[in-house]
Amino acid sequence: MPTIELLYWDGCPSHPEALRDLRGALDELGHPELEVALVEIVTEEQATEQAFVGSPTLRIDGVDPLPPPADEPPSLTCRVYRLRDGRYSPTPDPADLRDALRRLLPTSIQEA
Repeated sequence: MPTIELLYWDGCPSHPEALRDLRGALDELGHPELEVALVEIVTEEQATEQAFVGSPTLRIDGVDPLPPPADEPPSLTCRVYRLRDGRYSPTPDPADLRDALRRLLPTSIQEA
């Protein structure tokens, strides 16, 4: 089973919406059984150790499926995503999220 993590900082209010979107995408793709581990990032040191560039951050087997710019510094902050229509959002575009899950989930999970 893949490891799916939602890293968040409690100072940012968007992580519950990101979790709902993630669970919805997993359900839509036929994988409601996959668990999502919530990982709270509390300190700047922890943010640096985890290469955490803001809340919410999704990782599948350690890979950020919607990677930030390479020069984005780790910190306790709210993350900003770009939607497909060009607007900014505190959570990933749902279509980008589904595409990322399709791309990163192991084939054996996708075909189950």
